[in-house]
Amino acid sequence: MKKRPTMTDIAHEAGVSKNTVSLALRNDPQIPPHTRERIEKIATALGYQKNPTIARLMAQLRSAQNASYRAPLGLLNANEDPMAFKNHPTIPTYIAGCRSRAKQLGYSFDEFWLHDPELDGTRLNRILKARGILGTLVVGLMGSNRLPERFNPTWEHYPTIVTGVRTRKPALSFACVDHHMLALRAFEKAIELGYQRPAMVLDKTIDELVNGRFTAGALIAQRELPRDQRTNFYYNLTDARQDRHHFEAWLHAEKPDVIITLYHEVKRWLIELRYEIPKDIGLIQLEWRKDHSDWAGMNQHNDLTGSAAIDMLVGMVHSNDSTIPKYPRGTLIASSWVHGHSIQTANRVGE
Repeated sequence: MKKRPTMTDIAHEAGVSKNTVSLALRNDPQIPPHTRERIEKIATALGYQKNPTIARLMAQLRSAQNASYRAPLGLLNANEDPMAFKNHPTIPTYIAGCRSRAKQLGYSFDEFWLHDPELDGTRLNRILKARGILGTLVVGLMGSNRLPERFNPTWEHYPTIVTGVRTRKPALSFACVDHHMLALRAFEKAIELGYQRPAMVLDKTIDELVNGRFTAGALIAQRELPRDQRTNFYYNLTDARQDRHHFEAWLHAEKPDVIITLYHEVKRWLIELRYEIPKDIGLIQLEWRKDHSDWAGMNQHNDLTGSAAIDMLVGMVHSNDSTIPKYPRGTLIASSWVHGHSIQTANRVGE
């Protein structure tokens, strides 16, 4: 079977770059008319034919910002709060990234709440079909990494990506921060700063949500410390919120000099117990936010997670990948350190 000619073949024959060929075949004014004409003749002579699917996708990407029509996607709120896209401390950042990238690529959103008692997969599918929605994006899972079974018909018939966590039963393709490396890097940074007894305060449910990756990263970092400097982590957030003495007892037993956590309320607890921050104990936030910019911590870049999720979903839409994947794919987003006033500098720790 004769090999189908490619842009690379045309570029070689014409003595130009592949990019020049691409622009010429799109009749781009950047390429002089006589060059465009010569390249078109060579392409015809070689029997070159455009892939219509790719050509349509690329045309859509190039014109998306000016397009009046935007193909619809379903934005599924999996949080228990129907207003989580606006009111939650962190979810709106995911949504901002989703919307920005979707707009760039020529897509819009119809929103749905997965805890709506009148909604299930069968009914949602009818709505998606009626509105011409091409795929769905799940945002806001917090209490569990398992999706409601009643929506299995949707996962089975529509391209779907999950943001923030990786799911089980069913396991769908996902985009999220690298939780393991996030915790590992936070502990490494604490040790670099001179802290000797870093400890983690974390709700057990949240750690289970990410399959223990927070704990795993933290424990690996602790291996760099002498055994007598390794702490037991505190997971009993429910008890601490009801009776601060549970948290106080842990503090006295473990004697951490810096706490790595997801919860700003820990600072209030410490102040109530007459600790000075950062003089007596440092604080590092595992999900640094602009509304608490005085904290040091790890920026998870949730907007980039939202953007990456859109890229994955659009790829699935254009490849007609519309069933629960046998081998789910994942995109992990790196976090970055943000300095703040909740910690001491390396030369002051231990003074």
